[in-house]
Amino acid sequence: AAASSSGSALFRYIGGPQVHLLPTPMANILNGGAHTGWQSTDMQEFMVMPLGAPTFAEGLRWVSEIYQALKAVLKQRGLSTLVGDEGGYAPVLATNSAALEVILTAIEQAGYKPGEQVGLAIDAAASELYDEQTGKYHLRIEKRQLTTDEMVAFWADWVARYPIVSIEDGLDENDWAGWQQLTSALGNRVQLVGDDLLVTNTQRVRRAIDERAANALLVKLNQIGSLTETVAAVELCQRAGWAAVTSHRSGETEDATIADLAVALSMGQIKTGAPARSDRVAKYNQLLRIEEELGSAAVYAGWGALRR
Repeated sequence: AAASSSGSALFRYIGGPQVHLLPTPMANILNGGAHTGWQSTDMQEFMVMPLGAPTFAEGLRWVSEIYQALKAVLKQRGLSTLVGDEGGYAPVLATNSAALEVILTAIEQAGYKPGEQVGLAIDAAASELYDEQTGKYHLRIEKRQLTTDEMVAFWADWVARYPIVSIEDGLDENDWAGWQQLTSALGNRVQLVGDDLLVTNTQRVRRAIDERAANALLVKLNQIGSLTETVAAVELCQRAGWAAVTSHRSGETEDATIADLAVALSMGQIKTGAPARSDRVAKYNQLLRIEEELGSAAVYAGWGALRR
């Protein structure tokens, strides 16, 4: 309301006249876990990031082409193209790694190079997999139960085999020792994003920074409850050299505030679902408008979004 009454775009009103960084999309193109009623993979989200694109608009085009190529690949294999909560396809697969394989095929069929132009990102939502009674992570689709050590080894194996650049909630939200172990093992190779671990809360973020548990924050504006607290959490991360990823929620509306917030706070990454469903597309459309408004001043984050 204040931005509107002042005649200023929301991203400028919050961030000031100098902001110019467009975020790299972290686009969910294959859904699993609770978002599909456990009908697909154990991991909740498999995403693509158009890191090598020259502009946000071009990156979004890459994502859309990969998304459509994935649909074609799934159809060719006789798999479902129904979508989950966030617009990604939700096929029934035999293993979790099969999701990565089918996405890599889609990237290549769309004409792009995995690992060079497009990176993979995963939201494991591992708290959903963790059993407090056994102290193990249950991979239902593979009928396996893994300890924290084994789960860290699981991620290390995937990072070695696939062009994964980001893992969100790779361990349980209360497994602080495990997060330290995961960060020690992989933190210099991939982005390790805390969502359930950190809940956009400055106290938990500060603890994670001090204990070297994770190296990036998932930012949910309505999770902490106010813009002031959200800004404080993001600034805390940025001072520590962490990345911050603006995020939607599973249940969304067409409100596009988070698109403006991503630019206003120069977060460099946005996670807002597949290029499908109006509640997800609204955010992408707003970012296209912002890039157009910024004109030649606009800078696309691309690979620079990942703190290295």
